[in-house]
Amino acid sequence: MSENVGLIAPTDGDPKTGYPLAADAEVWPGVPDPAALLAAIADWLAGYGNHATRRTYAEGLGLPVTAADLAAWVRTPSRPEPGAATTEAWRAAVLHYADALRLTGSTTTPTTAPPPAPRGRLRAHHWFRWCVTRGLDPSAATSADVKSWLDTLATANAAPATRDRMLATVKALYGYLADVGLVAGNPAALNRRRLGLATAASSTSGTVTLTTRQVRALYTAAGTPRRGASPLDTARAVAVVALFTLGLRVSELCGLDRADLHVTRGRRALRVLGKGGKTRVVYLSAPAENALLAYLKVRDTAAASGETTVERRTQQRHAPATPLLETRTGNRYQRQAIWQLLRRITASGGPELDPIAGAMHPHALRHFYVTTAVEAGAQLVHVQADVGHSSIDTTQQTYDHAARAPERSAVDLVAGSWFEPEA
Repeated sequence: MSENVGLIAPTDGDPKTGYPLAADAEVWPGVPDPAALLAAIADWLAGYGNHATRRTYAEGLGLPVTAADLAAWVRTPSRPEPGAATTEAWRAAVLHYADALRLTGSTTTPTTAPPPAPRGRLRAHHWFRWCVTRGLDPSAATSADVKSWLDTLATANAAPATRDRMLATVKALYGYLADVGLVAGNPAALNRRRLGLATAASSTSGTVTLTTRQVRALYTAAGTPRRGASPLDTARAVAVVALFTLGLRVSELCGLDRADLHVTRGRRALRVLGKGGKTRVVYLSAPAENALLAYLKVRDTAAASGETTVERRTQQRHAPATPLLETRTGNRYQRQAIWQLLRRITASGGPELDPIAGAMHPHALRHFYVTTAVEAGAQLVHVQADVGHSSIDTTQQTYDHAARAPERSAVDLVAGSWFEPEA
């Protein structure tokens, strides 16, 4: 149907999508009515209010998520068969899908959303792409097919949590497809515990548990000048560690803009865009405020003196969406770069950090915030609001829709456990 396609069986592999773009291939091998399936998927995605969530689900299913990827699906077919009506239905479905992911129109509008993660090694094993390699019609998939797919993921060394997350996405889609009558049932409605994907509620998290001494050592190591590091590099490292002690997710940290730093109720705070597009106010602790303001002062001084020309040009072009934390080249941080920075700081932290040097992860500091706040006596509902957790066990509080008073945050309790201000 189409000269170039978005989903075809892999051979050598295209460097962008993981699949070759060959001539005279089917639009979607194994799918008898690709237009109907794609239109239903677009309807399902459009049901989610946050477009970043839509993109995450589409990416998890193995579908195109960029305008470049979609270009192959919207080009004029080289062969008109099986009919103009079918061709137009397919084009309409592709445009509907593009609208759901906001891929139509300008793609250069500045955004405050966290930057997307780079495509991983499992891309070829995402559900629809796995189906393509087997010529399997997704609308006729059975539970046995889904189990076979999960086995493929396990063979590819996908972690249980990754398989669980990918299964949840497929299950959510098929639940919708069953509701609209496109499939007879939900083949992904499997018992996760029997599949080894669900752990007991009492199981200990795999994330390293940090002590207050280790966090203090990490903060100190970040502020210790490294060989070849500029004062701006050092200030940035301290700011990153200090901000993580507020319980932020790494995606939230990367997504922060300078405009998100503001004063509310007489206290400096960050406007954080969390999961599901929900925004919350995170008050700055004394060490976080000091580190962040020091970093911004050094950055502004360097920019004014011409030491960071790329950074200054970036600020001038995108002033409304200037990242709160910028790389040496003035760009927004990617999650992987933050992870690498924390690992480097940890590796230079000396004996106190040696035991965790190989296991340090941004989420460890988020865990530290929660556990330390609770142990210090903070109300659980306040901690939940601080870190942006959703919960079915707590009553919705009135402050969910307004900035909370500083005394209703646990930031000072946490900071006081490890930070010792200079005399």
